[in-house]
Amino acid sequence: MSATATFVSNPTSTLNHDFIKRRSRNASNLYVIPSYRNYLRRSLSLAQIFHRYSYGSSKRLSPIKPFSPVVMEWQDCTVNMELDVPCSVAYKCYSDREAISRWMPFISSVKILEDKPELSQWSLKYEAFGQNIEFSWLARNLQPIPNQKIHWRSLDGLPNRGSVRFYPKGPSSCLLELTVSYEVPQILAPVATALNPFLEGLLIRGLESFARFAREYQA
Repeated sequence: MSATATFVSNPTSTLNHDFIKRRSRNASNLYVIPSYRNYLRRSLSLAQIFHRYSYGSSKRLSPIKPFSPVVMEWQDCTVNMELDVPCSVAYKCYSDREAISRWMPFISSVKILEDKPELSQWSLKYEAFGQNIEFSWLARNLQPIPNQKIHWRSLDGLPNRGSVRFYPKGPSSCLLELTVSYEVPQILAPVATALNPFLEGLLIRGLESFARFAREYQA
């Protein structure tokens, strides 16, 4: 049994200036845009941070049009592992969503909605980076390809999506490829560069546990 991992970081936006000045005919307007680091240090709302200051007039401060100073980035992490079970067994075991918390270290619970079995409520709890990290999300399982592919996307909560692919390696073994894509939560933005290597380790540990889970199921 062997495992490999790859990951990609996709930053979508950075702030390169601490401020931008714009002058008009009647007044000098100063638009102050805090740097990304300073933004993380403050928990003020956009309305509190972004104001138009009119100098030389007695007008009250008024907010400018809505503007998001930080666009969180998406990251992708892929791990592979050879399993000593055929694709059909691995696929059936991974399709048991409520059992995932038994072998994936950071998933605390998965609950399938009774009236909509394609939907499931997920909870994540883990201690890392000096914090007790807790997130939840509602996910929809997309149309699977039996014994070949399972994939999903979140509808609410922590933004994420992913897929599991199964490749036959022989009559009694297969290669499982797990890809997870997620939006970096704001609370973890200061350690964004460390997230993917950390997640890679967790996913590999999870697949090692899954390999044992699948072998026991087959037995």
